[in-house]
Amino acid sequence: MRVTMLSKALVVGAYQRKCELIAEQPDIELTVLVPPMWRTGDRPERLERAHTRGYVLREIPIRFSGNFHLHYYPTLLAELAQLHPDIVHIDEEPYNAATYLALRNSHRVGARAIFFSWQNLLRQYPPPFRWLERHVLSHADGAIAGNQDAVTVLRAKGYTGTPRVIPQFGVDADIFQPHNRPATSGRFTIGYAGRLVKEKGVDLLLSAMAELPSNVHAVIIGAGEERENLLQLAVQLNLGERVTFLPPAPSARMPAVYADFNALVLPSRTQTNWKEQFGRVLIEAMACGVPVIGSQCGEIPNVIGDAGLVFPENDPVALTAAVRALLEQPDRRADLAARGRARVLAGYTMRQIASETVAMYRSVLQSKLQF
Repeated sequence: MRVTMLSKALVVGAYQRKCELIAEQPDIELTVLVPPMWRTGDRPERLERAHTRGYVLREIPIRFSGNFHLHYYPTLLAELAQLHPDIVHIDEEPYNAATYLALRNSHRVGARAIFFSWQNLLRQYPPPFRWLERHVLSHADGAIAGNQDAVTVLRAKGYTGTPRVIPQFGVDADIFQPHNRPATSGRFTIGYAGRLVKEKGVDLLLSAMAELPSNVHAVIIGAGEERENLLQLAVQLNLGERVTFLPPAPSARMPAVYADFNALVLPSRTQTNWKEQFGRVLIEAMACGVPVIGSQCGEIPNVIGDAGLVFPENDPVALTAAVRALLEQPDRRADLAARGRARVLAGYTMRQIASETVAMYRSVLQSKLQF
């Protein structure tokens, strides 16, 4: 089976491990097409080559890098005509120009096309994106949903197939694993890693910090439009040296980052146009044996399950109480750390995600043969 995967997400080196695991299957011949760079806000994410065994990872040109809806790949048809894939895995939402064009080009070369969706809010897009989405939903040969709410959205929009729920990426549990925490004279470190934007609720973490003992410190890793506001809030709350802001870390460094955390917090809040679609930092931290605290936003409670603490959205008092619970109950902290690691091993490893994705490919190809 010849499979071509088109994915801007795979510029991140850690994510490429999924491709190696897919390519381990003896009946899979995998080629992954990626842009040389994807721009997230003002920050370019350049292609990292970290896990490239057993398959072909090829750069192709991209137009409108950083524009989620309008980006596309001008040489894709020529690439597909050369590769002659049986299946094209379009790692994009159905309402994007890249997905629409890739699906049409896939069918032009006789390949089956599947798409991926995280979208967990029922939103109506303006033309032409509404038209692009309608075409993709009615002509795609398969769909992967990153969460159960995305399945509900796809069905509400008229998709008549049976989407498979498979998170986009898992965790390599051999790389993300527990480490002994260094002794820091009673210091308790809360970590956050992600975008510094309003919907991620980092201001709630700072508000909670103001009510916590002086030995509690926060390390906030990320970049985004709210950074200056958060710096000012930290000053207003007299947090001083108890809060450290750091730039985003390369994916390969994240296991070492988690090793310095006593707990990780993801305090996301729902917006009219967004709610948390997964929260990858949760499973990374859990794999590293770091207890997690998350809000009730979107998919967070489903990811955490009984392996962490969940608090109501926009409730800094409840977040403060959750942090205190971990600070004051080391046995509970240890129990949640073990539960988190076990939960990742049971359902969120990169190998499991790869295996479920290959099963999807085989199902789509089998339906083609029967048709």
